[in-house]
This record gives sequence, C-alpha cells and structure tokens, in this order.
Amino acid sequence: MSDNDAVILLVEDDRVDIMTVQRALKKIDISNPLYVARTGIEALGMLRGDGYPRIEPTPSLILLDLNLPKMGGIEFLKELRSDPALKDLQVIVLTSSNEPSDRAAACEYEVEDYIVKPHTFDEFSSAMSLILADWSEENTA
Repeated sequence: MSDNDAVILLVEDDRVDIMTVQRALKKIDISNPLYVARTGIEALGMLRGDGYPRIEPTPSLILLDLNLPKMGGIEFLKELRSDPALKDLQVIVLTSSNEPSDRAAACEYEVEDYIVKPHTFDEFSSAMSLILADWSEENTA
C-alpha cells in the first residue's frame, strides 16, 4: 500500500514515539517515505528548504505532536496555516495531550484529526491504521 511520491512528515521529539510510529507504519504496510523533524522550527525549515534540506516532494501528510521544544505544535500550525505555499497540507495531531484547550486550539487550524496517543503498541497500530486508511487510499496508485 504505497505510492512512493506520497511523503509523510512526522514532527515528534520523543525517540520512543518516533520508533513506535515507524513500527506501526511497517505493521500496517505503509512504506511511504517518512521524514522526521524534532521541532516545529525544523519541520518548517524542511518544508520551506530554509536552513534544512527541503523535502521533495512536499509531504502530503504531517503527523504532529503538540508538545515540542522551541516551537510547540499549536505555534507550528499557526505558522503553517499562514504560509500560502503550505496552508493546505493535511495535518493529523498525534499527541499525549487530552486537554480540551489543546484540542480546541488544534481544531482552529483545521487539522484532519486529533488523536491522543494510545498506551500500548497494538492500540497505537490500530489507531494509526484507522487514521491513515483514508490518506493511504488517496495516495495509492
């Protein structure tokens, strides 16, 4: 289930969560290129080619944690949505925050979905499978 042109950007600073996403994608047979940015600043740099190698093609999906160093996820969303070249990118929030205020703030920036990270790998894989089902159908040849 892959179209090699459909790129995913994971914006996550936790090594264990990065490995969990990688394992979950492999388990559900999504082999699209996965780029990892550890801060919102790094992610914007990778999307714009500003201080970081530009991701080509532009990712068709961003998986975003909200709790990031230097630039939090909400601040990243605000910057992303204000950039004419990036404002239409699909974003799924994948975070440990179950705070209603975080959910409301993310939804103000038109995220595709808001997922609270499950605690077990099997639950995480199931959640990834569900949230990526529509995306992978849109991006498979």
